[in-house]
Amino acid sequence: MVRVACVQLRSGRDPAANLAATEALVREAAGRGATYVQTPEMTNILERSREDLFAKIATEADDVFLARMRTVAAELGIHLHLGSLALKRADGKVANRGFVIGPDGGILGAYDKIHMFDVDLAGGESWRESATYTPGTDAVTVDAGGLTVGMAICYDIRFPHLFRAYGHAGVDVVTAPAAFTRQTGAAHWHVLQRARAIENGCFLVSAAQGGLHEDGRETYGHSLIVDPWGVVIAEADHDEPGVIVAEIDPAAVAAARGRIPSLKNERPFGLVAPDRARLRSLG
Repeated sequence: MVRVACVQLRSGRDPAANLAATEALVREAAGRGATYVQTPEMTNILERSREDLFAKIATEADDVFLARMRTVAAELGIHLHLGSLALKRADGKVANRGFVIGPDGGILGAYDKIHMFDVDLAGGESWRESATYTPGTDAVTVDAGGLTVGMAICYDIRFPHLFRAYGHAGVDVVTAPAAFTRQTGAAHWHVLQRARAIENGCFLVSAAQGGLHEDGRETYGHSLIVDPWGVVIAEADHDEPGVIVAEIDPAAVAAARGRIPSLKNERPFGLVAPDRARLRSLG
């Protein structure tokens, strides 16, 4: 059994304030016995203004937030999964990059969000992540203290082929730490998380941002831990900062995949377009 935790945050525009809030909740999670602790997407800053974002973030090598969290992970002796940080890139854009840090403070794996949230929602809410962020290209798995973890971030949850790749790779846990909008979260958060866990017969662990942020956005909260049968075993049923903890048994992954062997039963197929010449109206 492995005790895992999600840290739910309401990150604002000040990375130093976000660091203090994150560290306090990571320490709380470790104090409750968690050996794998995950934080949400954009742990270090949530800032809609591209100009202000660039002024407040650093490169990976110079980022104070990442350096401090590496020290905290080593001090606590935990696997610390920073859901993502905003970091400067050499190409003039920003990386939305997650990290898994080991109990010695070393970086075990890093993942850049692949799918950009470029959408127009009801009520005039609009997002163009591709204007600021450079998408990643690689799926990443990490051995985190007896758990094999497949890394993803937020909007990635809507692309099941990424999670299927992790299922075929034999991971125990897939992740989607997020800053899900309130609008889309209320509609789809739970069903998407449960579906990805069920489809791949593995645990789903997703820490979330929640509430009204300083830059005006609203996020859904409801950090979740879901078992391989699709059962929610821990949830922050609100949008306030806090910690949820659950015990997960890697043996449950093999059991679920044995009961519903969809990964093993999967077959390739082709798509056949209909012969439009033979279609006729039935009206």
